[in-house]
Amino acid sequence: MLQGRGGFIALVLTAALFALPLYLPGQAGANANRFEVYSWWTGPGEGEGLEAMIKHFTTANPDIEFVNAAVSGGAGSNAKAILASRLLANDPPDSYQRHAGLELLDDVRSEKVQDLTDLFEEQGWMTTLPQGLLDNLTIDGKIYAVPVNIHRANLMWYSPATLEELDLAAPPKTWDEFLAQAPGIAATGRTPLALGSAWTQKHLLETVLLGELGPDLYVGLWTGRTSWLSTEVTAALETFKQILRYTDLRSAASDWQPQIDRVIDGTAVYAVMGDWANSYFSLTKQLKWRAEYDVVASPGTEGVFDFLSDAFTLPTGSQHPTLAKKWLVECGSVEGQNLFNPIKGSIPARTDADSGPYKDYLAWNLKQWRDPKTTIVGSLAHGVVANNAWSAEIDTALALFMQDGETGKFATTVAKKYRETR
Repeated sequence: MLQGRGGFIALVLTAALFALPLYLPGQAGANANRFEVYSWWTGPGEGEGLEAMIKHFTTANPDIEFVNAAVSGGAGSNAKAILASRLLANDPPDSYQRHAGLELLDDVRSEKVQDLTDLFEEQGWMTTLPQGLLDNLTIDGKIYAVPVNIHRANLMWYSPATLEELDLAAPPKTWDEFLAQAPGIAATGRTPLALGSAWTQKHLLETVLLGELGPDLYVGLWTGRTSWLSTEVTAALETFKQILRYTDLRSAASDWQPQIDRVIDGTAVYAVMGDWANSYFSLTKQLKWRAEYDVVASPGTEGVFDFLSDAFTLPTGSQHPTLAKKWLVECGSVEGQNLFNPIKGSIPARTDADSGPYKDYLAWNLKQWRDPKTTIVGSLAHGVVANNAWSAEIDTALALFMQDGETGKFATTVAKKYRETR
């Protein structure tokens, strides 16, 4: 993840230099049947899942030349930078990927994407998608992106064998319980909580805030209803600071996979990470669910689903808007979501998709997503609840907090930047 707007602008300019020879305004219109979809899905699972959807789509639309314009690298940051240069040049693809939520706000305000509310009504998605998801998709009363999947952020992963070796009956249900376990774990020479690079630290922050504040106050942080200077938030940030004492922050892993490796090899006991980690455990490392790795809701968040979602848009200036709408219907359909998600390692956004293809962890997670008692909230680290400018300011403030540990300064800065970036 990029830290600060300066780094993002530099990457956009660099990406533009590479992108210009490949993408020229009007190029997509040179072939009336050339249909281009842009994403960052190139890795194991996601690339194959996308290809499964493409095959289904092109079978129904055999006369088109489908261009899979996926860009790899940087957990999507490279793709976003090149896309930014194309949108500035008024040369959009026919549809492009974003994280659902306020990550799309800049595109909405600059009129780079079209309103899809009528398509949602037409396809019945207002009733087949949970209200908590619809609320987070809605920007100024309208919806601009179609979610194809759901991932979960508020999860704590662990090895049952490690807990047994340490004589720990269960992972902690609250952060106070974690802090009670942590000294004993540390005394054995193990790291209580593995940590990765900067974006994983932001991910941990949001799960601690959610666990300590509860869903209502957590949601209020992103709407202005909960004051960052309140006693509740101050206490939650102090808890976060205590938790950091029991991480490997000073030797933090370069990314989330090495962070998970420390749980697998037993040098760390827990890791907070989204459910893309499940594919790493089960497919990459060939470990068995429940027996060799397991997961619970992150402390304090039982019954809450902190979601993120990949979604596709109808860009303003798409050369093939009718085809683009057909692609969006593919993304939002039962067939499309059930082709993509079991391979990707995510679950369908729809509540009526067949649950048969989802096994082990995915079945456990899907049941909770569909439970009407589950409270749905959006992720900070993954684009749902904060616009791009404010999110970048939080990144900068968090990087300083990781060095100085000054909770008051962090909270004051985040509150100030919220007002400045609205």
